Amino acid sequence: MLPNKKPGPWLIVARGRGSNTGSQFPWTPPNPSFNNTDLASPMDPTIFDRERHLAFLERMLERLPEDYESQEINRLTIAYFVISSLALLDALDRVNKDQLVSWVLSFQFHPSNDSDLKNGQFYGFGGSTPASAFIDDEPASGNNCSHLASTYCALAILKVVGYSFSDSNFELILVSMRELQLPDGSFMPTHTGAEADLRFIYCAVAICFMLNNWTGMDKLKAREYILKCQSYDGGFGLVPGAESHGGATYCAVAALHLMGYMETGIISKLSQTLAIDMPLLVEWSLQRQSVDGGFQGRANKPSDTCYAFWVGGVLKLLGGYQFCNKEALRSFLLSCQSKFGGFKKFPDIIYPDLYHSFYGFSALSLLQEPGLKPLQVELGIPYISGAGI
Repeated sequence: MLPNKKPGPWLIVARGRGSNTGSQFPWTPPNPSFNNTDLASPMDPTIFDRERHLAFLERMLERLPEDYESQEINRLTIAYFVISSLALLDALDRVNKDQLVSWVLSFQFHPSNDSDLKNGQFYGFGGSTPASAFIDDEPASGNNCSHLASTYCALAILKVVGYSFSDSNFELILVSMRELQLPDGSFMPTHTGAEADLRFIYCAVAICFMLNNWTGMDKLKAREYILKCQSYDGGFGLVPGAESHGGATYCAVAALHLMGYMETGIISKLSQTLAIDMPLLVEWSLQRQSVDGGFQGRANKPSDTCYAFWVGGVLKLLGGYQFCNKEALRSFLLSCQSKFGGFKKFPDIIYPDLYHSFYGFSALSLLQEPGLKPLQVELGIPYISGAGI
């Protein structure tokens, strides 16, 4: 773990738990009023246990299990899962928003001088604080650079807590982000180079949408790349010619929607201008619901909590959500609740994780579960009224 000279107030990893290091979850929580016995009691698999989930998220906010130590570089992503989950549960009052905003802004990279503006570096947000990440008293910037996914997560958190983007100058994000777009329209996630696929097109699109400024990308090139990723069976692969995948299909449909190339509920329209096989896309998405009620990410794979959002979100945007079996889906999702709070990947495992917890809450929000706020599906955050989104 990269030690921080000025550690943030959240997401501190609990370390050193004797012979069970890294294996125990839950650990002894920092809040003495917390009752482990109550939390570990059996759950009713037919109800959404909001209070148990809130207790889980509050513990995650204060201290993470040691298994998260390897995710130091993804601190902003983990924060996005926690904060967005609390927002869906209408519990942002548990967070000091001013302190959180300062913490998130500390992750942004800035040029040291004007000449740095021409070095091709992306000046977005990194997963770990650039000014405070050190190894043996030396800056660890070589292992931590700004990244499209981290930048999306940072802006999403700021949007969720109501931060006004007019209070900061994010123009540099857009100027430098344009350098990440490749000639075929896809995006690298960072200036040092990496895989380029639909995930990072989506991140770039969402960044431009949240900042209400499209100078950071060539929308037409991005659109053409996305269209090339539709597979023969109707879904989208991460790159042209790849196997259809629930996450990639969400990235494609949500990005087209955010860019204004696709209307919500488009399958109810008599005509369309996009070169997408819409009936085949809807059919592929509906076929991802399995006999157990959950959604799979690919054909012949088990149902997984997160795909209830990734594929369910696609159907919601297309106007085909009413065709899935909602009762069976809700039953599957509730069976994935952990007795410790949060959601698990599959029903038959024990421990929850933050990724599947957030997407479990998101999927239940699509189902209009009582106790959860509405979701802005294409942006992947709770709907914030009056936030300009």
